[in-house]
Amino acid sequence: MGTVGTSADEIAAGERRRLINVAYRLLGSVTEAEDAVQDAYTRWYGLLRRRREEIVSPGARLTTVTSRICLDLLGSARARRERYVGAWLPEPLPDRTEWSHAGAGGVNVTGRAGPAASADPADPADQIVLDESVTMAFLVVLESMTPAERVAFVLHDVFRYPFAGIADVLGRTPAACKQLAASARRRVSVARAPVPATGRADVVRQVKEAWETKDIAALVALLDPAAVMTADGGGMVGTVLHPLEGGARIAQYMVAIADRAPGLELLERSVNGAPGLVARRAGVVATVAAFDVSDGRVTRIWAVRNPEKLRPWEREG
Repeated sequence: MGTVGTSADEIAAGERRRLINVAYRLLGSVTEAEDAVQDAYTRWYGLLRRRREEIVSPGARLTTVTSRICLDLLGSARARRERYVGAWLPEPLPDRTEWSHAGAGGVNVTGRAGPAASADPADPADQIVLDESVTMAFLVVLESMTPAERVAFVLHDVFRYPFAGIADVLGRTPAACKQLAASARRRVSVARAPVPATGRADVVRQVKEAWETKDIAALVALLDPAAVMTADGGGMVGTVLHPLEGGARIAQYMVAIADRAPGLELLERSVNGAPGLVARRAGVVATVAAFDVSDGRVTRIWAVRNPEKLRPWEREG
């Protein structure tokens, strides 16, 4: 059942970080991921202690329960998002290790000791490992999958969970789950190989400088002619309700935003582990933007403005 002398409850408690990582990739929401994991633990402790101690692998059991909860949430999320005002985007994740005002010591989001770690390691957003499987581009692709495809793909391809265990989550045969993962994999393979972080950072920095100086020509040069910008305000703040297409149109819109928001401060920050920008006004984070880059130009911009999705960024203000 694990380490000799370690109780099932102790083993289960040590699984929380991994479960948060699984749930965020399945749901694209820090808040919903935390709720799903909390629900899984509630069910765990709802079992008789004797029954908990009989479970051979508490981690596998909790992963199965958490994934089933996420599967149910993914099914209902489709209906909720049909009523959502404007485009829906995953919640962006900060990397607080790069914030100069963060406290010294502690543990950062990747679990390593660092000089700029979060002051509150219990925050679910601080538990999520920032890698290519949580970039905004990747999460948007996951959103295009069916709930079953997403569960099969994330559990197997990202977390190396066996198809026999995934079958238990989805109520299908291992062979069927393998087909679901293969179908999801084809969707992901359509996406390009990611540009190295240094290349992306240079482009994002140039976008920031052009935006600050309201240089439309420079922005147009940095944006792919077929670039697309998607914004998520959730009906709570003003923004475009439909994706904005075309580098020239996007550049004009960005400059118009700067004109309407004097004192807007742009900061280079990692967004879901990739170079991005944070727009802050009067010390309050108003927008978090993620970018996709190809051949030295921005091809996609995902701008999250819904205040409810910016809560993990509150300490940035």
